[in-house]
Amino acid sequence: PVEGPAGLVANHASYMDSLLICACTRRRVRFLMSREIYDRWRFLQRAFDLYGVITISEDSSPYQIASALRYARKALDDGYLLCVFAEGGITRTGTTRAFKRGYERIVKGTNIPIIPVYLGGSWGTIYHYYKGQLIRRWFKMSLRRYRVTVLFGEMLPTETNAFDVRQAVLELSCDYFNARKNEHMSLGTTMVKRLRASWVDELANDTLGMNLTCGKALIASTALANSLNQRVENEEHIGILLPASCAALIANLSLALMGRSAVNLNFTTSKDAFLSSVEQCNLKTIITSRSFIERFPDLGLDESKLVFIEEILRGLTLGTKIRSFLLARFAPFKHIADAKPTDADTTAMVLFSSGSTGEPKGVMLSLHNVLSLAESLHMMFATSPKDRICGTLPLFHSFGIMGTVWYPVLGHIKISYHTNPLEADKVIEIVRENKATMIFGTPTFLQLYLRRATKEDFKTVHFILAGAEKLKESLIVAYEEKFGIRPYEAYGATELSPGIAVSIPHGTGGGIVQEGWRKGRTGIPCPGIAMKILDPDTGEPKEPGESGLLYLKGPNVMLGYLGRPDLTAEVFKDGWYCTGDIAFMDEDGFLGLTDRLSRFSKIGGEMVPHIAVEEALLDASGLSGPVLAVSSVEDERRGEKLVVLFTEECTDPRSLYEVLEKTNLPNLWNPSLIDYHQVDTIPLLGTGKVDLGELKKLAAEFYTPQRNKQSFLTNQLS
Repeated sequence: PVEGPAGLVANHASYMDSLLICACTRRRVRFLMSREIYDRWRFLQRAFDLYGVITISEDSSPYQIASALRYARKALDDGYLLCVFAEGGITRTGTTRAFKRGYERIVKGTNIPIIPVYLGGSWGTIYHYYKGQLIRRWFKMSLRRYRVTVLFGEMLPTETNAFDVRQAVLELSCDYFNARKNEHMSLGTTMVKRLRASWVDELANDTLGMNLTCGKALIASTALANSLNQRVENEEHIGILLPASCAALIANLSLALMGRSAVNLNFTTSKDAFLSSVEQCNLKTIITSRSFIERFPDLGLDESKLVFIEEILRGLTLGTKIRSFLLARFAPFKHIADAKPTDADTTAMVLFSSGSTGEPKGVMLSLHNVLSLAESLHMMFATSPKDRICGTLPLFHSFGIMGTVWYPVLGHIKISYHTNPLEADKVIEIVRENKATMIFGTPTFLQLYLRRATKEDFKTVHFILAGAEKLKESLIVAYEEKFGIRPYEAYGATELSPGIAVSIPHGTGGGIVQEGWRKGRTGIPCPGIAMKILDPDTGEPKEPGESGLLYLKGPNVMLGYLGRPDLTAEVFKDGWYCTGDIAFMDEDGFLGLTDRLSRFSKIGGEMVPHIAVEEALLDASGLSGPVLAVSSVEDERRGEKLVVLFTEECTDPRSLYEVLEKTNLPNLWNPSLIDYHQVDTIPLLGTGKVDLGELKKLAAEFYTPQRNKQSFLTNQLS
């Protein structure tokens, strides 16, 4: 306000935050400061006193704390603006932590408004704790210029609690990322700047024998882009049909240079789903490899659309190679990358949803989505150019394309590829031989590596991130016991680029440790993302700890579904994206995921989560891996009923039934004995995640009029 008191409640990313806030207002602002900081920085104490800072410490006596709060209240009574960094200290993880409730006591019983404040861009300067470092980075970083932003939100009522104020600050963080849209260069130009800056440094290698420095990758991408430009005309989308490899990396980089939308096609899906993807994107050109497509004769490929990358690269003349080198190394950006005016909402790629619950939908991700998520991951993961990612995830999966292409390319990280994540021995070999420090995968794949790898194989690994499915505590414990490494969980969706929430190592710095993960939680929201939990039926906000439907917004949210504005409208509500997941958020902002809304059955009026039954069966029986799954079918009496499908690796179904009976699950959640059915395999997607659509069809087959409704178990008992 122009005059009168107000409480400013802000996030805290660096030691410069108070000066930044002062620089953005003509009014005098008084700050609540940690007593430890005041005592440590004695050379600044005179300046602190001139500013009228009010010191407080958690270690002080109750009398001293009450006295500090009285001084703060008096500052407001005197008409000042009072700023509180409610996290209680500078973040060590790059995320906005829980807000402490001290400011509530200061304003209690008044009509003083609360103003949320978000400081963006100060995390990454010389005055923060990125990688737990501070002082020794001052000289190295002080020569660089940093652009920082201070955003002030709408006034909130005095009685607004700390959780809701933090939510308002997180919404401002979304505004911060969106306000930077116009600053983006094209994806191709951004990539060229990054690769030129590290020209001779290694970028990638693969088990097919290809090795790329940053310079070689840019030269090859330039040559491929020039060759494709002679073939394509007005094609907005170009397909890529390749496994995780250096060739796939080059193909994606070349399309970024051309300013075309990359469509990494799913080669593990059905023929109908594959052809649907090609048709939806109106693909006329698909970059692939002759040796690779020979493995998939049933996809129904139109040979006239295929461009074989190995033939193009082998057929380059000496003159073409020289020209590509000169362009890649020296040419102005407009001569090497697409020169059209940059629109942050340009479609950078189309990814098809996994189709686990229906026909795949084309998800359009923008330039803004890609660059913002890469920045968010860089803020959270304390990486260096010495790090190397083991890249085995397929690039048609959002975790694969973002985690093993654009994040390492834009983040100065090396990558080692293998084409098949199921070939555990090969994956372990590339980790060992290339001294990989990071592994991105799914819990299904990690389970395979656990059985085959030794502690020596993974001795260089310090970070494992698992996504696409729930990471079970038993797998975490097994990795910690065998390798001394804790796998961390990531939660995302194709529509969200895919980052939503991530567990990370605890942040350290200045003798302080801050939580980066919490048992029983999926993770903390990525920077720039705001979440809210609503009741699925009424749409009313849920309290912290209560489960409901998860909505979010941020720079990672897709543009929409390709050619389906109707489906796009269904998942957006007042600017918020509905994930379709049932989740909860605790008081400290950690997210807990219950299950997909579609994986709940309404039985006798109660919502029953399938995953809770699955986990109880697996934990109680000591089983692991895709050996059983829970689905549902219609039931005339109770609306729906649960069905357990299991493979021969399980014990007999009666044992499964008896195991579940002994758990603490409500009786309503226990499937009947006749609803256990043996199947050959549990249907999986290419990422190792259960194919929910096929699972439901498989369950329904046991209840068709043409088939005896008695299961294999019932036949045995009779």
